[in-house]
Amino acid sequence: MVSELWKLPAHEVVSLLRSGALGPVEALDAAIARIEDVDGAINALPIRAFERARDRAQRLDLAAERQNPKSLMGLPIAVKDYNDLGGVRTTYGSPIFKEHVAQHSDATVAQLERNGANPVAKSNVPEWAGGHTFNPVFGVTRNPFDPSKTVGGSSGGSAAALASGQVWLATGNDLGGSLRTPAAFNNIVGLRPSPGVVPRGTRLQPFDTLWVEGPMARSVRDVALMLDAGAGYSPQDPLSFHTSLGSYVTDLKAFDAPTRVAFSEDLGIVPMAREVAQTARTACAKISGLGIDVSDEIPDFSGVLEGFHTLRGLLIATMLDDLLAQHRDAILPDIVKNAEVGHQVSNQEIISAEKIRKSITLQMQSFFQRCDFLICPTTSVAPFDVEKPFVTEIDGQPCKTYIDWFAITFALSMTGCPVVSLPCGFTNQGLPVGLQIVGQPRQEAALLAFAEMLEQEFAVASAVPR
Repeated sequence: MVSELWKLPAHEVVSLLRSGALGPVEALDAAIARIEDVDGAINALPIRAFERARDRAQRLDLAAERQNPKSLMGLPIAVKDYNDLGGVRTTYGSPIFKEHVAQHSDATVAQLERNGANPVAKSNVPEWAGGHTFNPVFGVTRNPFDPSKTVGGSSGGSAAALASGQVWLATGNDLGGSLRTPAAFNNIVGLRPSPGVVPRGTRLQPFDTLWVEGPMARSVRDVALMLDAGAGYSPQDPLSFHTSLGSYVTDLKAFDAPTRVAFSEDLGIVPMAREVAQTARTACAKISGLGIDVSDEIPDFSGVLEGFHTLRGLLIATMLDDLLAQHRDAILPDIVKNAEVGHQVSNQEIISAEKIRKSITLQMQSFFQRCDFLICPTTSVAPFDVEKPFVTEIDGQPCKTYIDWFAITFALSMTGCPVVSLPCGFTNQGLPVGLQIVGQPRQEAALLAFAEMLEQEFAVASAVPR
């Protein structure tokens, strides 16, 4: 059974662990065997924590864990190399931190560890989370569906590790689409929760709402399972809060189908690759076939691109200010340029960006009075060549900056709403396409319930490359 364990969904493996039919060490051995078998071809998990994980598996108090309904019971998971895992390297994909070892797990990881997660490895990232997943420390991560293609970024290592069956759950974080884009490119599910649902570490700006931490898995149910274990309050994060006593997994069956949703293939702001747009339209037709009214009435996202560029630049400049002063030449030039935006932005540009963020937030509030969910593609392109640093044009239209190709995700970051990326189909070349579903703030339970309904209808989320 152990050799085939990687094929099972996370919730089934946790059930086996809870019942005693499977032990934490056996689950760990299965994960390590799979990592050693396949990761050499894709480079998703370059930092291994096998001995740390074995020590945790051997010391796990199973009787105590069974008293905790949210416990993952020693399930091996991957931790993104932008999160701190105590006693293990955190590099951020930067040569500056190549040998940096975190003293303690950050709030995101600590919450999962308190609820029985067992981190087995750390997943690859772009340098300073900029662009798709390649860096000078560990190299490039390749797509399990086609190793000549990218996994996206910045949670690309996590997504690839999940798609190739190396782990059952993985952490991700999302500023402008860093969790959702890799989810789409690797045919897995990724949730960008509302700000504060999943606690963040002290490395981030404490009151920023653009950067959030979130769960990634191969199915909606497994994302709900990880959210049960990962959501909650931490004194490290002033935006975090105590969640209800309920369960996101249990609540998957607690909601009726929505009556009305809205769909847009481009949010009116970004060109789209034709095959991606067509795949999304086909998925939308299936939603309509469920008897759900599909509207084309969406909020006005004009101006959101400029507003996001300003606020992202400010955030990067703030986070990396000291490092830029000391190690400017050792930081990716595109990241330096982003920070320079933050340093050079005018007061009027900041005022304009905040007005745009307020406008889209109020528009979304009004939108949810008329529709239950907003739906659009997760990406404007399919996975592109792994040697290409970023997308320069879409359907013949040039991209002004290296991040404009994922405007369809970062526009939604500005809303403060939870967004799930769900697999919805494949291109003619067999490359995955994802669909974003946007729900009301702090209504992750309803969002995941609808996503699972669509997951069953689309029937593509289980297509794991062998």
